[in-house]
Amino acid sequence: MTQQSPVAGYTHEAAYDSDHLPVGSIHEVYYEQYGKRDGLPVIFLHGGPGGGTNPGCAKFFDPAVYRVVLMDQRGVGKSRPRNELRENTTHHLSDDIERLREHLGIGKWHMVFGGSWGSTLGLFYAQAHPDRVGSLVLRGVFTVRKSELIYGDVPSAALFFPQQWEQFIAYLPEDERSDPMNAYYARITSEDREVSYAAAREWNRWDLSAGTLVPDLDALEELKDDEWNLTHALFEAHYLFRHAAWLEDGELLFPANMEKIKDIPGAIVQGRYDLVCPPVTAWEVHKAWPKSSLHWVGDAGHSASEPGTTAKLTQVCDELAKL
Repeated sequence: MTQQSPVAGYTHEAAYDSDHLPVGSIHEVYYEQYGKRDGLPVIFLHGGPGGGTNPGCAKFFDPAVYRVVLMDQRGVGKSRPRNELRENTTHHLSDDIERLREHLGIGKWHMVFGGSWGSTLGLFYAQAHPDRVGSLVLRGVFTVRKSELIYGDVPSAALFFPQQWEQFIAYLPEDERSDPMNAYYARITSEDREVSYAAAREWNRWDLSAGTLVPDLDALEELKDDEWNLTHALFEAHYLFRHAAWLEDGELLFPANMEKIKDIPGAIVQGRYDLVCPPVTAWEVHKAWPKSSLHWVGDAGHSASEPGTTAKLTQVCDELAKL
C-alpha cells in the first residue's frame, strides 16, 4: 500500500530487482529497481562523488506511478571493485547511465533526478543525451567550478564554520598547511591504511560539518565507518580536486551546452543556506534553462534529508509525473 507524508516522502516495498551490470573491462555497476514495474522510469543519481544509494533514495517517487532505478556509480556502494579509480571519470559514469537504460529496455527516462554531485552528472548526461531525458530534477546544484568547491584556500563555508575549518587544516603538519589539498590527497591515497583512514576521517568531518542548516550530529556517526570514510574522501579528492571532474571550469554552464537542454522541462530545488553547493549556481542554471522552475527552501542547507527539501522534492516529482 502506498503511503505518503509531505515531509517524509513515500514508503516503498523492497526492491523487486537488483543486479550488477558489467561496464567496460574492469567495473560492474550495481542497480536496484523499486515501485511500479511498468511505471514512468526515473533514475536516481547519488551524490559524492563517493556516495551511494540506499532504499531511502526512492522516497521522492510515488511507487504507484514511478519505476525507480537506483544505481551505484563505479567504485562505490555495492558496485565492484570498490575504490577502483581506473576507467572512472565523469564520461564513464554518463556512459553507464546509457548502458543501464538499454539493459533495462527503457526507451527514454521520464526523469533524471540528481542531487549535489548527482546534479553535476545529471546535467552532463542530459547535455550528452537530451533525446533520452523527458524531465530533469536537480537538487543542491553543483557544476564543479572552482568558485563552488568547499575545499580550497579559504572556501566560503569556512567563513561560517571557522572552527571546523581550522580543525581541518590543523590536522596537517605545519609545513604542509600552505597546500592542504595535495597534503590530504597524498594521505588519503596512502597504502598505509592507518594513514589513509585517519586523513579520510578528517576530510569527511569538514564535509559533513556544513551539510545542514541545523547541525546534524547523527551524520557524524558515519565517521566511525572506516570504509565509508575512505571511499567518500577518495572519490571527492580524486574527482573534484585532482581532476575537476574532467570538465573545463564552467563547462556545464557554457551557452552551447545549456542550449542542448532548452526543451527539457524540469525543476531545481535548492536550500537557501546551502554552504556546500552555493545557491548562486542554482540561480545561474535556472536563468540559462528556460523550461526550469526554481524552488528555494528557506529553512534548509545542503542535505536532501532536511524536511523542507524532502517535501519540495516529493512535490515536484508528483507534478512532473503528469507530463
